[in-house]
Amino acid sequence: MNTGTAHAKDRLRQRIWDLLDGNRVGRSGPVHGEIPDFHGADRAAARLAEHPRWVEAPVVKANPDRAQAEVRRHALESGKLLYTAVPGIAAPEPFHEIDPAALPASPAVLATGRGAALHAPRTPLDRMRPVDVVVCGSVAVNRQGVRIGKGAGYSDIEMALLAQAGLIGERTLVVTTVHTLQLIDEPVPAAEHDVGVDLVVTPDEIVECPPGRRPSGIDWQVLDEEKISAIPVLEALRRDLR
Repeated sequence: MNTGTAHAKDRLRQRIWDLLDGNRVGRSGPVHGEIPDFHGADRAAARLAEHPRWVEAPVVKANPDRAQAEVRRHALESGKLLYTAVPGIAAPEPFHEIDPAALPASPAVLATGRGAALHAPRTPLDRMRPVDVVVCGSVAVNRQGVRIGKGAGYSDIEMALLAQAGLIGERTLVVTTVHTLQLIDEPVPAAEHDVGVDLVVTPDEIVECPPGRRPSGIDWQVLDEEKISAIPVLEALRRDLR
């Protein structure tokens, strides 16, 4: 990513975080530096749960942030197999697998990051099922489906890993749930490798977006050595390619 794009993303993040904190949107406190855990996240999750593509989807991969906890709970309560990433993707088995047919705790507990870490087994990529819906957290997103996260880059890496393993493709639905103030009517800065979303869901509406970019696999050129060495599955994949 070029420096100008990175700076533009940072400026937009700060502006949205300031806006949300100024309006006391965070239901668990200030949102600076985080995927905003917003008032109305439960209503956005309920709205998503009624969408036909969600209803029909047997397998969901969702981000582990608090803002999407109700999305994850809806997935489990409706019988969907749920994958969530290990924080920082910092394990050789990079995803938790939560099977609704054999829940080790309640859906409400397993929908939390702590609950998944305590109760859900980790799984390697080669034992995962193809994913029908991917849920991303966002700091800001526009009606064209261009989004930015909090800047760590894990969401795009997770998507690239799933694509590399043949677990997502053009038919996979990519969704984000956000507060109304996070949905903006302006261009969002993006790098060539950034993944777009198909649906933006707020407490009040669902926005259908134009088809966005899908990764075909790992783009090694956008990953620095520090990031690769911090993510065991990336190191293993690179080793296999040599």
